[in-house]
Amino acid sequence: MNINGFEIERKFLIAMPDPAFLDRCERSEITQTYLLGAENSTERVRKRVRGGACEYTHTVKYKLNSMRRIEKEHTISAEEYESLLRRADPRRRPIEKTRCCFRSGNLLWELDVFPFWKDRALLEIELTDEADAFTLPPEVRLIREVTDDPRYTNAALSLKIPED
Repeated sequence: MNINGFEIERKFLIAMPDPAFLDRCERSEITQTYLLGAENSTERVRKRVRGGACEYTHTVKYKLNSMRRIEKEHTISAEEYESLLRRADPRRRPIEKTRCCFRSGNLLWELDVFPFWKDRALLEIELTDEADAFTLPPEVRLIREVTDDPRYTNAALSLKIPED
């Protein structure tokens, strides 16, 4: 999250990277569960396992446009996580993914590998401004940018997996 409370993010659908490249990344296993909540926001809880340690977070996002959101996120206890799971949206399946983080240039990239895709993954970059310039890492093969495609948000993937 940006220091001004905004999340400014660009997202790309990419061909599945080489396993040797993924092995060089900092990896974590993530389970995201979307909660029943207000209509103008997306609310989720996340369990992230990294290096044998578990971290739990509660996040509420308010969409401003396809690239910018107000994000309120804080760490919670395992007990709070379990309690919030009782509000899980029954229409949505939990999202399971492996997050692979790496640096290219001066930027931190997050590459999400999902079990429902064998040939593709999602790559995200968080920016400080919508006009920030960047170059895609040379290790990835771009299929297309999906920042403006609402089908590729994790919340949408919890309802339906795009087949194109």
